[in-house]
Amino acid sequence: MCGIVAVRGPGGEPLARDMLGRLRHRGPDGEGLRRVGDTILGHRRLAIIDLAGGKQPMVNEYGDLSVVFNGEIYNHLELRGELQARHRFQTRSDTEVMLHLYEDEGEDMLRRLDGMFAVAIAGPHGLLVARDPMGIKPLYIGWKPGSTYIASELKAFPPVDAIEAIPAGHARLNDGPPWRFALPFPPQRALRPVDPSEALAEIRRRLEQAVLKRLMSDVPVGVLLSGGLDSSVIAALMRPRTVALHSFTAGMAGAPDLDAAREAARYLGTEHHELVYTEDEVRRALPEVIRQLESFDAPLVRSAIPMYFICKVASEHVKVALSGEGADELFAGYAYLARMRGTGALRSELVGITERLQDTNLQRADRMGMAHGLEVRVPFLDLGLVRYAHRLPLEMIQPREGRAEKWLLREACRGLLPDSILNRRKLKFSEGAGSSGLGAKLAEDAIDAGTFEAEKRVRGATPLRSAEELYYYRIWREVMPPTVSPRLVGRTRDPLAAAGAGAAGGDAA
Repeated sequence: MCGIVAVRGPGGEPLARDMLGRLRHRGPDGEGLRRVGDTILGHRRLAIIDLAGGKQPMVNEYGDLSVVFNGEIYNHLELRGELQARHRFQTRSDTEVMLHLYEDEGEDMLRRLDGMFAVAIAGPHGLLVARDPMGIKPLYIGWKPGSTYIASELKAFPPVDAIEAIPAGHARLNDGPPWRFALPFPPQRALRPVDPSEALAEIRRRLEQAVLKRLMSDVPVGVLLSGGLDSSVIAALMRPRTVALHSFTAGMAGAPDLDAAREAARYLGTEHHELVYTEDEVRRALPEVIRQLESFDAPLVRSAIPMYFICKVASEHVKVALSGEGADELFAGYAYLARMRGTGALRSELVGITERLQDTNLQRADRMGMAHGLEVRVPFLDLGLVRYAHRLPLEMIQPREGRAEKWLLREACRGLLPDSILNRRKLKFSEGAGSSGLGAKLAEDAIDAGTFEAEKRVRGATPLRSAEELYYYRIWREVMPPTVSPRLVGRTRDPLAAAGAGAAGGDAA
């Protein structure tokens, strides 16, 4: 895990070093720079795999190819076995595997990577950049005449004429157009009837595999535990595979998540840690939360507040933690989805909210973890599980009366946890942590209705949706570089609009 930058054009090493300085939080364990042709690659390291030998930028045996990489490649040992006959490895790291795989297969190697990644490779053909199929790790590209810049976060860029996100599953070579090298969803979904017991067993098997892969580390791995279904299932699957599992939660005094997480931790026998924060601490932390999150989207900021504190306490004990992002998108966990009419509309909505995770919940998980030098891994978004869930007949997933949301996941994991945890109703992250109303309260004291109407239209972005969002936008504008456009901020789905569209649309083609 780390922060990466690349500079092609004037400015060179001093500019790259300045950009890296703004990403220090992403990699407190070291810094490296290397020139390859007309490109400077830069790297801030959080050491997780091959602590002694995994420094970056990493160079091949001929010195003409170099890589910087943010993320983890879970199948790197398998790939290494294929490559060892043709290459002399100097390290145990997954980074070097990517370097030699690129030597052999060029850009085609991207399709073979199983993991989360943002990568930049400089060599004889120029600069290749790419981002994993789910968009778990961030990557941006910026330009001004004669120069191209790459960085993990928006705040790292110098003044430029334009910045764009590299979309999930896309790559670019030099200044050419982006192309998509991987789809998170199968182009043809199997609609054949599936026996429910078969589906439950396959979901459990794939989730167990996803968790096991994400325990790959040379440092201890913990779990972010809210006490809800998703994080508790992850913790339950981790527990027998770890010697001493550390779990973490955060919330305000009396928050539902605190008691629920304690119950799950007691049952599983984890070494549990919690952080109880106050309203004053939220108020003081909010500008830093928004600066690190790089967003003013109100629901995202609300959920980022407890994530910020839970990552803070986790980083005091571990460098890696697993989290439950993605389960609601795969198994229809949101309440508004039950109001959608027609399986076509629901299918489209599930695909859409899963694809938008790169700009919403995954951005929150990455940025809040990296704010504290913590790598957050997300087993529910393992490609094998994602693709299987989206091939299931929608009737098996669709919320309906008499069946709890995410019933497939609950039943697939029956026996792992007490029914009191498996049957716990869903709460939004900020609700469970007890801090969901603080932003609205702060906005109410600062922004009246007339001010909101006058300021809700922001150039380059869809209109702000509430006084609370305007409050966050004002902070965002203060803490972000002035050249960063609001159009780069992802927006969470409006549940009322989504449910209304589904109700009106009926079955979609």
